[in-house]
Amino acid sequence: MSPPPVHTVTAAGRAIALVLAAGIAMLPGTAFAQDPEHEGEIEGVVRDAATGNPLAGATVSVVGSGIRAVTHGDGAFHLTGIEEGDYRLRVERLGYQGTTIETTVEDESAVVEIELVASPIAVQGMVVTATLSERRAIETLRPVGVMAGDELQRQMEGTVAATLASMPGMAATSMGPTVTQPVIRGLSGDRVLMLEDGTRVGDASNAGADHTTALNPASARRIEVVRGPGALLYGGNALGGVINVIRDEIPSNVPHHVTGAGTLQTQTVTGSLAGSVSTLFGLTEQIPVRVEASVRRGGDLKTPIGTLGNTDGETLSGGAGAAYITEWGHLGSAVRAYRNHYGIPGGFVGGHEEGVRVEMERGSTRFQTIVDEAGGFFSQVRFDANYTWYEHREIEPPDILGTLFTRQNLSGDVLARHQEWGPFTAGALGTRLSWEDFGYGGSLYTPNTQRIQAAAYFMEEMDLDPLLISWGLRYDLVGADPVEEDRVSDIGEIRDRSFHSLSGSVGVLYNAGSGLSLGASAARAYRSPDINELYSEGPHLAAYSFEVGNPSLEGEVGRGLDVFLRYESERLRAEAAGFYNDIKGYVYGEDTGKLSRVLLPIYQFRSNHAVFRGFEASVDLHAGGGLAVEGVVSSVRGSLKETGEALPLVPPLKGHAALKYERPRWWVRGEAEMAARQGRVGEFETPTDGYSVLNASAGLRLTLAGRLNILTVRLDNATDKEYRNHLSRVKEIMPEGGRGLSVTYRVVF
Repeated sequence: MSPPPVHTVTAAGRAIALVLAAGIAMLPGTAFAQDPEHEGEIEGVVRDAATGNPLAGATVSVVGSGIRAVTHGDGAFHLTGIEEGDYRLRVERLGYQGTTIETTVEDESAVVEIELVASPIAVQGMVVTATLSERRAIETLRPVGVMAGDELQRQMEGTVAATLASMPGMAATSMGPTVTQPVIRGLSGDRVLMLEDGTRVGDASNAGADHTTALNPASARRIEVVRGPGALLYGGNALGGVINVIRDEIPSNVPHHVTGAGTLQTQTVTGSLAGSVSTLFGLTEQIPVRVEASVRRGGDLKTPIGTLGNTDGETLSGGAGAAYITEWGHLGSAVRAYRNHYGIPGGFVGGHEEGVRVEMERGSTRFQTIVDEAGGFFSQVRFDANYTWYEHREIEPPDILGTLFTRQNLSGDVLARHQEWGPFTAGALGTRLSWEDFGYGGSLYTPNTQRIQAAAYFMEEMDLDPLLISWGLRYDLVGADPVEEDRVSDIGEIRDRSFHSLSGSVGVLYNAGSGLSLGASAARAYRSPDINELYSEGPHLAAYSFEVGNPSLEGEVGRGLDVFLRYESERLRAEAAGFYNDIKGYVYGEDTGKLSRVLLPIYQFRSNHAVFRGFEASVDLHAGGGLAVEGVVSSVRGSLKETGEALPLVPPLKGHAALKYERPRWWVRGEAEMAARQGRVGEFETPTDGYSVLNASAGLRLTLAGRLNILTVRLDNATDKEYRNHLSRVKEIMPEGGRGLSVTYRVVF
């Protein structure tokens, strides 16, 4: 099947550029006044502490509310929909150290003036994932990472997994530049939960190595990563961790002015061109609307020894959301469409001679209601309903449907939060109910199956300053119902299966003062087998495998322990964490060493007792002036508990070291990306040599026409070195990408 014509993407790219230019041109100007313009607002200006100059592009948010604004050329901002009371404001801007201030709104609007100090180290901002309330990353009870601002723009790739691969504890499996999946502490697939604004994505990325996640990171405001079991709030799919791509698709406040961002990017190593634009505006005084669109097209990957053919791709996505803001909260909805057409390389044993084309599409509709003044025992009640439709087609040349995956998901979540109650400072009760329909076609014999899941949970916190304690319990019930049962199937007895289990966790955070904190958490998590692990049967050509399920699998029971230490000051940010994760009934596809009748390696799903243990650390040191040193290291060891044998597809010891010089208006950075040799391999898996790759980047931040403009230039693999990623499914035929230049332009308005 021939790749999509170039002119369709060129037209889309021109359209985005025109939308971006037109949107910026028509935006109204802003004038700051020392007297408040309206009641029910917090108004102010953000300035450089050293020069007193106003700062454009700073984000000012009301902690815990979802209300935020972006400063314009005069540094002014207006936060609307504010009632009388005490508030905490979080202020962040590229090139400066974020700060949190307190203010009070009385009969009239509050007026504040905020000064930011320039800093070459980026202190992590606020976190909302797997916490009871929005809080700073240093205040969370689990190891977390946040990618936003300069780092997000510098690391931006075509997939979420590739964008996050340099973070502590993170890695990425790959089958080329368009197909990557995230790995957290050696765990991937159905054990890493992908969220979009806190809602499950609902794709089939866990059904094969060739299934990329149906998420485009281009329009993300920030991406949060929770490392370690997060099953309490999200269920067993968070056994390894949680990744939350935050866009604020359903707005929670009406902006004073039109706000948004636009991005253009090109990369030489794939010949890609990408663009995205998002904007938030007030349709009326009570109805905010958010609209976004993005496009990306890339060619085949260029490596130091040649081109990896059939790895081009085209991604289109868009969405719109709106809300009705009332005195008691808001209700809103959002729709999103996503299309990704890409290639899987071939020409070797286990792959198609000419490769395979993949066509995946996803559509979703979301509804949300938040009652901020619930009254009685609960301070807030939140209801989310979501419907997702997904289809994944694998096309063999000349134009034959080889494999078909479809999925529908309908879910509802209710979360009720309370404030101080007895010994508890805060807490929450929640329920979840979901229905899923899995369909299969082409050469697969996997039966169409429906799955119903129900869960109830609670979580409580006790603030015994300087000690913070969190604990909770969750009960999950899962039922899998194949449309056709088969008592004498070749893979075993295909029948209805049900699973249920109790999960729990407890975490402790000790604030030792002077920026130092220590924490520990223990969790028991449960994951029921995925539909593919239970019932799959047939060739999966794009994944280079013939998959054989096991209908008799039981659920996984994980027991995890995390300990961590954090330090944060104006000149140093550091975190170190160690973990131990014992998983009984760990399910994995074992390479049997045999080939099927269509010459695909046969993978049989089986379970065993596995242990993952390791550590990760990061440091960001301000060495003086604008000079800073950054370092990240991650290590994980995965083994079968009884025999000590290595598990397959476990990343090696890896990390990076960087030296950077940063001023408020510009920055430069040099980096060495390193990985050790991976010699601990599973059966039929080959070792991978270590490597050291040099990268460099530089950027400009300019205020033009009252808006923040950021230009980033990145040089990857500066010496054009030949190296291989141990988690690459095509490492035997081609190395990773060669020398490549990436240029990204972003405007914030």
